[in-house]
Amino acid sequence: MERRKVALITGSAKGLGKRTALALAGQGCDIVLNYVRSREEAERLCEEIRGMGVRCTAIQADVTRTEDIRFLVKEAERQLGAVDILVNNAGPFIRERRLFADYTEEEISYLLGGNLTGVIALDHLVLPLMRRNRWGRIFHFGFGHAAEAPGWPHRAVYAAAKVGLVSFTKTLSVEEASSGITVNMICPGDIRGENKEKLIREVEHLADEESPRGRPGSGEDIARVIAFLCMPESDFLTGNIIDVSGGLDPIRSLKGGVKL
Repeated sequence: MERRKVALITGSAKGLGKRTALALAGQGCDIVLNYVRSREEAERLCEEIRGMGVRCTAIQADVTRTEDIRFLVKEAERQLGAVDILVNNAGPFIRERRLFADYTEEEISYLLGGNLTGVIALDHLVLPLMRRNRWGRIFHFGFGHAAEAPGWPHRAVYAAAKVGLVSFTKTLSVEEASSGITVNMICPGDIRGENKEKLIREVEHLADEESPRGRPGSGEDIARVIAFLCMPESDFLTGNIIDVSGGLDPIRSLKGGVKL
């Protein structure tokens, strides 16, 4: 009997990470949840996933800290035996709009660590076992139109980290293709609040005036793309920067003006 694939999803106690964990569990994967402060939510989700007939564990780790990243991968491999799928969902974001000159050095390091260098470090740690197994799926998260390297006023550090990740995604996908490892970037639209955990059917009749599609996005919109790319038959799809946004450009409004 073939071993079930093990999926590690960072930042998965809530939001898009939670919906992705449920989707991959539904596809028969064992799941490693990751959280920083949301222990109760992670434990409840763990029980729900175990009820789906797969294994699940929850590990506390901050993806902006190198020692935590090492611990996360070591514990995932110790408890469940492997990391076949890595979903780099966690990524710090400062909601307040601010000029680059007004960021502190600590905030700059925090944003770069969580959105770029921490992601690279996690990928580096899971690659050896994926290579030995000749199979792997790695996912990065970006923002709409990230592949175009746009300027994003008031989001300078976050945007720089994600655009750097675009190049890294494309490079790693080429380097690891012969090892059976695919690397893709998912770029969600403006999926807000509770919608991050909802199914498409729960939002498809709601109106969203900012969305060209006309409805808000849901967690399932993102999770179903990841689940599809995790299928064995999806091994020819790699190095892609995939906007899952309903046509929304997060930087410019429908009228073309910069969102300040």
